[in-house]
Amino acid sequence: MIVYDKKYDVIVVGAGHAGCEAALAAARMGRSTLMLTINLDAIALMSCNPAIGGLAKGHLVKEIDALGGEMGRNIDATGIQFRVLNTKKGPAVRASRAQADKQLYRLRMKHVMEQQDYLDLKQVEVTGLAIEGGEVVGVDTRGGVRFIGKTVVLTTGTFMRGLIHIGLINYPGGRAGDLPSIGLSDGLKDYGFDVGRLKTGTPARLDGRTIDFDRLEKQYGDENPIPFSFSTERIEQPQVPCHIAYTNPKSHDIIRSGLDRSPLYAGIIEGIGPRYCPSIEDKVVRFPEKDRHQTFIEPEGRETVEVYPSGMSTSLPIDIQWAFYRSIEGLERVEIMRPAYAIEYDYVNPIQLHASLETKLVRNLYHAGQINGTSGYEEAAAQGLMAGINAALRVQDKEPLVLGRSEAYIGVMIDDLVTLGTKEPYRMFTSRAEYRLLLREDNADLRLREKGHEIGLVQDEIYKSFLAKKELIDSELVRLSKERLAPSSAGEELLEEWGLTGMQNAISYEQLLRRPEFTCQDLSRVYPAIMDLPEQVREQLEIQIKYQGYIQRQLEQVDRSARLESTKIPGDMDYGTISGLSTEVREKLARFRPDTLGQASRIPGVTPAGITILSIAVKARCGR
Repeated sequence: MIVYDKKYDVIVVGAGHAGCEAALAAARMGRSTLMLTINLDAIALMSCNPAIGGLAKGHLVKEIDALGGEMGRNIDATGIQFRVLNTKKGPAVRASRAQADKQLYRLRMKHVMEQQDYLDLKQVEVTGLAIEGGEVVGVDTRGGVRFIGKTVVLTTGTFMRGLIHIGLINYPGGRAGDLPSIGLSDGLKDYGFDVGRLKTGTPARLDGRTIDFDRLEKQYGDENPIPFSFSTERIEQPQVPCHIAYTNPKSHDIIRSGLDRSPLYAGIIEGIGPRYCPSIEDKVVRFPEKDRHQTFIEPEGRETVEVYPSGMSTSLPIDIQWAFYRSIEGLERVEIMRPAYAIEYDYVNPIQLHASLETKLVRNLYHAGQINGTSGYEEAAAQGLMAGINAALRVQDKEPLVLGRSEAYIGVMIDDLVTLGTKEPYRMFTSRAEYRLLLREDNADLRLREKGHEIGLVQDEIYKSFLAKKELIDSELVRLSKERLAPSSAGEELLEEWGLTGMQNAISYEQLLRRPEFTCQDLSRVYPAIMDLPEQVREQLEIQIKYQGYIQRQLEQVDRSARLESTKIPGDMDYGTISGLSTEVREKLARFRPDTLGQASRIPGVTPAGITILSIAVKARCGR
């Protein structure tokens, strides 16, 4: 084994969305960083849908940006359609989504990484870890070279023992067109990691020249697109439409006719698939009463004819794919450019991770992305960012950055993974967050910018701009609470229009804005200067005032749970010696080995009484 002559602080294995954020974070924090990947031309490749964001996922992208990550800026520069979802619902569940120009997204991210100081990129396959005394010290590669690093971040995506399925035919692959990673997961098993098998899939890519778009329903983006990044002033590039199509009973009959050759139903695929993103054959079998399923025909870019039929992933044989896609109205002559397929891959049960994403079995080794059982670009990128940050902090002998469930969706996701583990691909939902009114897209910078600046990821210029925005919001909130509308100055016509006829006492501008349908635009009739404020500031004023009571209640809930969340459990705690714990609680605690009482309280089967007993034991052990 040849040892490379340069030693690194952080080595990142993999160049998907998790790997990119991990490597950029570590390098931007001033740590010498090496990123290794099987194919340098596939950096940040969108293997599945050509889009970023969506319900809950948009929250993650905003949080990544607030902490100083790159995903938000990258989609702002390369997006071709931007939409805010759930605009008719409350601010907690509104979410941003954007179609990307798939190749531009990849190329821009590659350029950003190539220009990043302290970051080296190399094309090579990692086959194993170099471990000494329970600590990782580097990685071994198929070329016979060992790279030495103080910390290692594994972001292997679907590449570990990846196996692609199209009908009853299967072959090794990390994704279509790329080789799999062989050997690494076997080594992880040897070190004691719980390695399992998951499955995901992707639709065919269709030739847009063979689709009659005039017969499909157009879906346009927002007229005034809102950027993902808080530092992007506006979206400059023109937008393109998507199109909506539907399957029909004939489509479903064709799908059923091929089930005997489906690897899903023939028992060939062992891995568990994503419950919330089923294949089209799963939809047809599980929902026989539905006579149609919707698909969004999404362009993969401005300069390509390839389109992506969202929601139509399948592993059916290619002849069934031809017939099924061509049964859809408007797609009767469609040509498949790349067939749909399913892919199985190895992952590591995330209960073997600390909340910092460092593994419990091997010190200085971090896991991020699909290796932890998640699905989705955004989930992967968020984990990669946190793993890269914490690897860099470890090299500096600093405490890890761990976000709580009340601070970020990133904190909710990581806590879910390391506390509960997963047996199926994990996807982020707003319903997973118990404090979702606090964790809105619009206030991600108010929640996380300061943390990003403290660790060195948010530049001073951006941070100063953020502070100015924050100070403006605070000063305006004070002004609105003090400024009042007197009955005598309002005029009878305005009082009647606002439903204030007969008002005896002056009413504050804050009280006016608290009314459900009342906006800053309405208030400008008596306070014109409010429309001179930036739109983001006006948005915060309305939300913080209208939802003040609900927000305060959630903050009180956070305060009540703070003690549990901050109380650490010693890593070598012997649960078998704690009297009063039931056998089930002992077994659960010994298996999951939670880092804090808060984590322990969320393990299924660990009762409140058990937490009380454990709390007393921890206090006795730690002398507090």
